[in-house]
Amino acid sequence: MKKVSKLILTLTIILASMTATAENPFYKPFSNAEHGTAPFSQFNDTMWMPAIDRGIELAKQEIAAIKKQRSTPDFENTIIALERSGEDLNRVLNVFYPLLSANSNDAMMDVAVEAAGKLSDFSTSRILDEALWQRVKQVYDSRDKFDLSPEDKMLLQQTYDSFALNGANLEGEDREKFKKLSAELSELTTAFGQNVLKELNTYEIYLGKNDLAGLPESLVTAAAEAANEKGRTGEYLFTLAQPTYMAFMKYSDRPDLREKMYKLYTSRNTKGQYSNIDNIKRISEIRLELGRLLGSETYAGHSLKRTMAETPEAVYDLLGRLANAYRPALDAEMKELSEFASKIEGRPVTIMPWDYSYYSNKLKAEKYSFDEEALRPYFELDKVIEGVFGLATKLYGLTFTPNNKIEVYHPDVKAFDVNDADGNFVGVIYTDFFPRASKRPGAWMTGFKDQFIDDNGVNSRPQVSIVMNFTKPTAENPSLLTPYEVETFLHEFGHALHGLLANTKYASLSGTAVYRDFVELPSQFNENYLTEKKFLDGFARHYKTGETIPEELVERLVKSSQYGAAYACFRQLGFGYLDMAWHTIKEPVTDAVAFEQQAMAPVKIFDSVDGSMTSPQFSHIFSGGYAAGYYSYKWAEVLDADAFEFFKEKDIFDKERAHSFMMNVLTKGGTEHPAELYRRFRGQDPTIDALLKRDGIIKDHETSVAPIKKD
Repeated sequence: MKKVSKLILTLTIILASMTATAENPFYKPFSNAEHGTAPFSQFNDTMWMPAIDRGIELAKQEIAAIKKQRSTPDFENTIIALERSGEDLNRVLNVFYPLLSANSNDAMMDVAVEAAGKLSDFSTSRILDEALWQRVKQVYDSRDKFDLSPEDKMLLQQTYDSFALNGANLEGEDREKFKKLSAELSELTTAFGQNVLKELNTYEIYLGKNDLAGLPESLVTAAAEAANEKGRTGEYLFTLAQPTYMAFMKYSDRPDLREKMYKLYTSRNTKGQYSNIDNIKRISEIRLELGRLLGSETYAGHSLKRTMAETPEAVYDLLGRLANAYRPALDAEMKELSEFASKIEGRPVTIMPWDYSYYSNKLKAEKYSFDEEALRPYFELDKVIEGVFGLATKLYGLTFTPNNKIEVYHPDVKAFDVNDADGNFVGVIYTDFFPRASKRPGAWMTGFKDQFIDDNGVNSRPQVSIVMNFTKPTAENPSLLTPYEVETFLHEFGHALHGLLANTKYASLSGTAVYRDFVELPSQFNENYLTEKKFLDGFARHYKTGETIPEELVERLVKSSQYGAAYACFRQLGFGYLDMAWHTIKEPVTDAVAFEQQAMAPVKIFDSVDGSMTSPQFSHIFSGGYAAGYYSYKWAEVLDADAFEFFKEKDIFDKERAHSFMMNVLTKGGTEHPAELYRRFRGQDPTIDALLKRDGIIKDHETSVAPIKKD
């Protein structure tokens, strides 16, 4: 009887396993869904890890097949074969990681931790596979014998570098050390990101009616509704979600509450269960060790080899030149702000970090009669969507049509078909605009599928997503955006266009797969349109009256756009210096607080505040892929200002220059060196002049002596 029971149990397990395998939608292409998009309703959290494990095993089998070939290694049987491998693994990861950021839960976070080690082991074993490396190296060493296109040459170079710059030349103990360090780094960066999200979601600040002085009605209404949902009628719930925090700091008349919010926000992840202090010290130490193993003095020295900057010295040169150019303007800005605050308070005021947004907003309103809240009614989200999508129509001929047949992963998400001017299908874009507990803070673009041309010559089109944390609509009002939020939308949409318009043979070179100090050019280029009346007139209408945005408000927006430019620049430079400091260390950091303060000293604005730090929440560099790369925002800002100045010489919607930008930048991905792509579009190398002029640092007739190009 026991044997029969055991047999039944065994058969039950086998059948359950077979059923799970058959039902796991990641085990085959999403061919039955609209445009081959992800069937989100078919997914559950028990599917992730089996699909990832299966994907890793299949990728290993594909690599084994490449190595077992008896034929002489060549571009097709080795480089292209490697490029095409891992399809099953990519299918699940291309869904899992976007959802982990945008619609996560505890089960997915556990999967991320488990998967991190396995994926790191797989990646490292692939890179350190001697037989595979020798095939790649043989093709690379014989590259002049092959008839390769520029894109083929770039794929070969990228494939070779992915091995050579990641330990393939290591031997013996160094190889084992590299494997262990890579696995540990993967686990730590995952833990860092999860700590940021988890602690952020713990903050609930309840205020009373007497605590709301100065706050805009939209923020108060949202806070009341949030408190009601928690069963605390008559109170107001505030969180540290970015839109809420920024609005509170800008408008609250209560300096004590501004200080409280600031200290809560900037002390996140510095202590307790979700502290990242030990994580950041160990992450930087591991990266130092990896850099040295790979032949560089620092991690930055290693990681910058495949960038436009190429060296830490070039990065520091740009940061330093910008700091010098903007320092006089910053001093003048802060002096004016302190005098203004002292005047309205009737006493001497020293501007503290929690005061800057508040007084700066008031001074901006006095100088330009400008208040961002006055513009909210003209930036109703649906109209902004029309305007931002319409920009791509004017420039590139794209159209965006809602497609309800495409499944979405959350009710807030919408999906659109994108077509070109001739009606050809370009791709799919998902939009996800509102905060929720399952979404990390900030804004980003990602993709569920990259563009590529398959072996049959079929152009497989991309599926991209833009994710934001805008103010949600309330019972009384639709979602009304600030100019800053519109700018954020334009930014992420620029990334989306880079992905959507990709037209390359290889997925690894497609869309945003470019040098990281070039990747922000399309996004930051789009931001320039925010202050252009010709653009705003096309969609900015009052959500109640339907009236277009008044010319006077547009002029105020334009005039105020330079306000605080030096402060904004120094803030970004501070992040850049901090990032470079963590990644140019030559010995482990012992005191993270002192280290951070020293790193940011060259562009210090305020005295340090006890308990406040940036590093423990600096997701970009500790879990977001921007290690030794945050400078790229400023690098790309120089490029975008220079590019937009080129448009303004004729017309901001100039079709000829838009076509050139599309064909030489947006469609090319990483198929050629970005400096060459930019020169082809612009006709020359960029300088920082256009940026300095845009920010009012130099006048139109003046020139600087600071080209963004190494000698």
